[in-house]
Formats: sequence, C-alpha cells, structure tokens
Amino acid sequence: MHRRHLLAAAAVLPAGIARAQPAAAAWPNQPVRLVVPFAAGGPTDIPARLFAEEVGKLLPQRVIVENRTGAGVVVGSEVVAQAPKDGHTLLYSTIAHSVMRALFPRLPFDPITDFQPVALLGVIPMVLLVNKDLPARSLPELVALLRANPGRYDYGSSGIGGAVHLATELLLKRAGDLKANHIPYRGSAAGMPDLLSGRLAMFMDVAAGGLTYAQRGDARALGISAAARLPQAPDIPTFAEGGVANAESYTWHMIFAPAGTPAPVIQAVNAAFNRAAAEESVQRRLGDLTMTLRHDTTPETATRWLADETAKWETIIRDAGIRVD
Repeated sequence: MHRRHLLAAAAVLPAGIARAQPAAAAWPNQPVRLVVPFAAGGPTDIPARLFAEEVGKLLPQRVIVENRTGAGVVVGSEVVAQAPKDGHTLLYSTIAHSVMRALFPRLPFDPITDFQPVALLGVIPMVLLVNKDLPARSLPELVALLRANPGRYDYGSSGIGGAVHLATELLLKRAGDLKANHIPYRGSAAGMPDLLSGRLAMFMDVAAGGLTYAQRGDARALGISAAARLPQAPDIPTFAEGGVANAESYTWHMIFAPAGTPAPVIQAVNAAFNRAAAEESVQRRLGDLTMTLRHDTTPETATRWLADETAKWETIIRDAGIRVD
C-alpha cells in the first residue's frame, strides 16, 4: 500500500515539472546508495539501516547502506559530494556535519554549499551524569560546585569535537563560563569506568546509553539536554528546569544529497524518508534509542536546522578553543 501511495504521489506532479525533469519523475531507476560515514553496527549505523530497510519497502528499488569511514566523517561525506546529482547516492549523517568546517579547516568539499539537506529524521538528547559520590545532587548544586572550584574537576567525552564534548562545553558556557577539564576517550564506553570509579566528576552521554547507568544506580543523572523531559526518565529535569537556559542540544540524524540535485528528486527523497519515519514500527524501535522522530520536515526546514546548528557549534568550538590534531 505504501509503495502504491508513493508512486501515485509522483504521478500527480504537474506535467510541466515532469517534462522538465524526466530523471526526477523516474527516481529511483536504480538502487539507492545510502552512505553512512560511521562504522557498521554503531549508534548511527543502526538507525540508518532501519531507515534504509523501510524506505526500500516504499520504492521500486532497494536502498543499500554503504559504510565509508575515515577522517571523522570526511571520507564518506566526500563520496556523496562527488556523486552524480540524481538522488541515487545519499548521505546519512549527524551533528558531525555541522562542525566539520570548524574542526577541519582544509576539507575537500564545503559542508554547506556542496550538500542539500533533504530531511531531518530525528534528534537524540544527552543526559548529564555525575559520579554518585560527587557532592552535587542537582544541576544547581553542580553549577555552584564548579563555580567555587574552577578547573578542579574533570569531565569525560566520547572524543574531541563530538556531540558529547560539544554539549558539555555548551552547558558550561551557558551556566556562566564554568571551567572544567576535558578528558577525551575513544567512545563513551571507554570513559564510563572512570566516571563510576570517581576519576571523572561528570560525563555527558547520549540518553539511550547514559540512562542505563543512572537507572542501575551506578551514577547520578542531573539533567537532560532536551526541551522536555523524556518519557523514559520522567524524573530527570531538563537543563532549563535546572536553571541553565539555552543549553538544549542533541545529536541529530539527517539525509543529505549532493548540491544541485533537481528539486523534484529532493522532494521525492524527502517524501520517502518522511513516510518511513511515520511508520509505527520505526517510531517504536528508534524510540527505544530515545530518538524523537521528525516525519514532517521539508528540505527547507532541514536547511534552516543545519544553518542554526552550524552557527551554534562553530561559536562553541571557537570560544572553547577546541582543536582536532
């Protein structure tokens, strides 16, 4: 039924558009390659494969995930930047796309001008964890502790310039330019033992992973970086509720196409991914990962989201002096 609906929607394109863009009307006329610039089996790859499977059910062609890692997300992104502008090679990326320009001044492409945002698929908030013996049982108490002891406490992250690192720096800045020492790890799982043992005072993590430690009582959760409390953790306040305004942050998932891809193709890709995001099974499975899905975004709203995120994070990167060696 979904495939018939999608094909029917394509059939009602104005005749002038269909004549002007014959390739667009035929999209897809070959398998669609979804490039994921992250490792297979990771937290980005799992949702990407779910979307590829669901979108493939809606189309007359398969959607094939291709993991292309290297230099952060640069290698995989370059594959898409140089691909034909026909909608058959797409990029599945995250907040990493909005910080590349600030972290890597010499890129083989421009993350803004060489890509067309197609659809913002969903957002995942962060949870702020502290060691359970830290003398701070709430976000206001933590802010007071850090303010009274500038540079005394350490926080961990899953890597320099990643979503977790940036979210922590945003929180520190919005709380009054608080000072804490950053200790990067190769992924959150590598750093959590140091939080639990007391080597680290705090660690921000994506909610799906961090909530596990809080719910087991291994660490204390002081806040959520979302605009509203999570259904999975209704007792954990947002940062705003904890007295720190404008510290909302997410790792988000977005579909990109090469810049210059015909508008009717962009609209067709957007419609397919929006329809997949609206599927109850997708909502349920990604909801378990604390992802809030967006199934009504347009290329225009995705473009504005990317512009806002790029401006926000480039400011944080500059002010915090974040560098990738």
